[in-house]
Amino acid sequence: MVSVKFDRVAKVLGQYRVVNGLSLEIKPGEFFFLLGPSGCGKTTALRLVAGFYVPDEGNIFFNERDQSGIAPHKRNTGMVFQNYALWPHMDVWNNVEYGLKMRRVAEEEKKKRVGLALETVQMQAYATRMPNQLSGGQQQRVALARALVIEPDVVLLDEPLSNLDAKLRIEMRAQIKEIHQKIARTMIYVTHDQAEALSMADRIAVMRQGRIVQVGTPRELYTRPESPFVAEFIGRTNLLPGRLEECGDLLTVRTQVGLLGALDGVRGVAKGDLVFCSVRPESLRLSAEAPRAERLNQLTGEVQNIMYLGDSEQYSLRLADGTVVRAAEYNPTATKVAVGDRVALQVDTRDVMVLPREEPGD
Repeated sequence: MVSVKFDRVAKVLGQYRVVNGLSLEIKPGEFFFLLGPSGCGKTTALRLVAGFYVPDEGNIFFNERDQSGIAPHKRNTGMVFQNYALWPHMDVWNNVEYGLKMRRVAEEEKKKRVGLALETVQMQAYATRMPNQLSGGQQQRVALARALVIEPDVVLLDEPLSNLDAKLRIEMRAQIKEIHQKIARTMIYVTHDQAEALSMADRIAVMRQGRIVQVGTPRELYTRPESPFVAEFIGRTNLLPGRLEECGDLLTVRTQVGLLGALDGVRGVAKGDLVFCSVRPESLRLSAEAPRAERLNQLTGEVQNIMYLGDSEQYSLRLADGTVVRAAEYNPTATKVAVGDRVALQVDTRDVMVLPREEPGD
C-alpha cells in the first residue's frame, strides 16, 4: 500500500493560485476525502496527484518517492472521472480491458484481471453491453472497474456520484465503501457533498481558497470544528455571537440572547474574546412551557416555521435579538408547538462549541 504526501504544494492557473502551500499526508490504504466548495482547489489537488498538472512549488511523494518528474502513465494511479469517460464504441469488457492492452499485459492475465474487476463492482452480467445500454450507476461501476483493473497504487475519484439521482447516490456510497474495504488500496475522493464525505471517509481534509483549513475523521469535524467555516460547511449549525466571560472547566459566553456554557472550545480563545457559539439544530430541545427567567443554556424564541420531513421535523425560530435559529427533532411523534408560539430552547454544555470570531462565509 502507498502513502501520498503533499509537501508545500502550490499550483497557479492563469492569475490564480488555485492550490496554495498544501501540506498533507494520506496514510497507506486510507479512504481519504478532499472536501470543499466549488473553486477551493480540490480537483486541482487530485490532478496534481495523477500527474495531469505539475506543481509550481513543492513536491508530491508516493511512499517517499518524489513524483515531480514522473509522467501520468508511469505513476500507476487509476482515475474515475465525473462523467465516467467510457469509450462509446466499446462494450463493457473492452472498456475495462483497455488499460491492460496499453500495458501489453498477457492475454490470460488480461482475462483474469478484467473478470475480477467486473466481479468486484458486480458487473459480470453486463460484460457485452454497450455504455448507452447502461444506467448512470452501472456506467459509474464500469468506470471504477476500469480504474481498478490496472491494480493501481492509488485510486483517484473526482466527484464520481454527482451525475446520479439522490437514491442511487446513497446506494453507490455503500458500494464504493465496500469496494475500498475489499481492495484495501489508497483512495482519494474529491467531493463538495458533505453527506458523501461524512458517510464514507476514513479522514477528510476541508479545503478553502486553495488551503486546508482542517483535517480529521468525520466525527471529529462534525463535533469539533475549529472554525465557523467548517462548522457551517460540515452539516448545519447555528452560530451565536458573544463574548467569552470565563475559561475554566466550563466556558461561558455572554450573547445577546442569553448566557451559554460549553465544555469545549478551540485552542487559543481567551477571556474577553469575541467568539461564536456553534450549536447544531439537533442539539436544541424545544419546550412548549412558558420560558423562565434567564438560565444557563436556555434561549427564548418564537416559532416562525415548521417543516415535517417524515424522519424529522425542522423548526425555524426567531430569538429576542431577531436572530433566526434552526432546530430539528428526529422521529417526531406529534407536533409539540405551533407557528407563533413562544418556546424555551435548551442545549447541553457538551453540545456547544466555542469558536474564534470569524465572519461566516469569509
